Amino acid sequence: MQHYDFVVIGSGPAGQKGAIQASKLGHSVALVEKHSAIGGACLHTGTIPSKTLREAALYLSGWHQRGFYGRSYRVKSRITAEDLMQRLEITTRHEIEVVQHQLHRNRVETFNGTASFVDPHHIEVTAADGTVTRLGGDRFLIATGSRPVQTPNVPFDGVHVVDSDHILQMREIPRTLVVVGAGVIGVEYASIFSALDIKITLIDGRMDMLSFLDREIVAEFMHHLRDRGVSVRMGETVEKVDLLSPRGVRVCLASGKQVVADMALFAAGRVSNTESLNLDSAGLQPDERGRLEVDEHFRTAVPHIYAAGDVIGFPALASISMEQGRHAACHALGGPLPATQPESPFGIYAVPEISVVGMTEEQAREQNIPYEIGAARFRETCRGQILGLREGLLKLLFHLEDHRLLGVHIVGEGATELIHIGQSVLILNGTLEYFVNTVFNYPTLAEAYKIAALDAWNRMPRTTAAAAAQKALMVE
Repeated sequence: MQHYDFVVIGSGPAGQKGAIQASKLGHSVALVEKHSAIGGACLHTGTIPSKTLREAALYLSGWHQRGFYGRSYRVKSRITAEDLMQRLEITTRHEIEVVQHQLHRNRVETFNGTASFVDPHHIEVTAADGTVTRLGGDRFLIATGSRPVQTPNVPFDGVHVVDSDHILQMREIPRTLVVVGAGVIGVEYASIFSALDIKITLIDGRMDMLSFLDREIVAEFMHHLRDRGVSVRMGETVEKVDLLSPRGVRVCLASGKQVVADMALFAAGRVSNTESLNLDSAGLQPDERGRLEVDEHFRTAVPHIYAAGDVIGFPALASISMEQGRHAACHALGGPLPATQPESPFGIYAVPEISVVGMTEEQAREQNIPYEIGAARFRETCRGQILGLREGLLKLLFHLEDHRLLGVHIVGEGATELIHIGQSVLILNGTLEYFVNTVFNYPTLAEAYKIAALDAWNRMPRTTAAAAAQKALMVE
């Protein structure tokens, strides 16, 4: 039996960064991965594949040039599934090499096989050929990720009825597509395939889409979806799904409506991958979706066992999972911890992109915080005109009294990059005056920050604004 200071189960973003962080702190580290290729769902079925698919779809469809040449413009007249998958294969292969090199460089020992707890300090790793290796550890990090939920009464066949894993093995692009589930994954795929001029019907049982976002940003996004012909049906639940002969699918709704399409994509939630871990032997009990409960340092109910990433549930974003893995390793092994948790951005790689950080209008009202908003549309910027952008909105929330930035909300191309300007100002307790007085490169989309800040300034009571400006000058 081999013994390590830190044993990581799962090689997705949380597992990778947790293992590397532990090694950098000078500890012996083992990383166990169930699948033959390193990287987890992020690299093989989740974050990287869906974003690569998005870029391939936007390029081949000529999406970015349609503002100039019209909606009929195409780079390639007939786009095939093979066209999309070629780019995906290249990107995935490269990222696997990068991850493997990082782990090797940091002397993280990797084991391929299914991990199962024998007791709180020991696991068995069963390889594909049946070989069993026993590993001991002082501390553990469970980062086994998640997979799509498959409703038992839905006839998943991997061709006409698929989940977000199956969609990456599609043999041909459908002409019509039903997407069930208007969460992050469903919205991303619905908008990506819409950019390929596929007729989309988006269905969700809830009345609100992406409820954690600012409502104005969601309304703007839904407007763009409907403008492209996407049929959005909120408050509708699926009652039955029938496979049609010789091809296609019929989705029957509880309201009596029926939707017929070439393919149905179900993106109605995910379940954590903990069923094979034999958690009872470790003294742990997951919830009904396989998720593990953790404290602020990602410790489970068993103090030397940590969990991070999708396995603990929301927000289940690769960027945040990475930091959770690092934080868990630092806390477990005495590494440096942040004094406070900085604001983390959310990025949704739909078409157009959505990215947010900080407080929403709804949250400000609930907390009785006096605020004012400023907004700028990308088409107001010269760069937006150069790029031919038809959509794009940047919205800023400022405290009415001291002008502190409270939240940044963006929908539009490049939103996931632009958000980091606002994130930095927010973390550093910056104010409206920063954006008003700062010179931005011209022409850029980042100039929208200044336009939005001036819009907020113009809305503010002059006495309050003058007093705040005077106070800012005195501080300087």
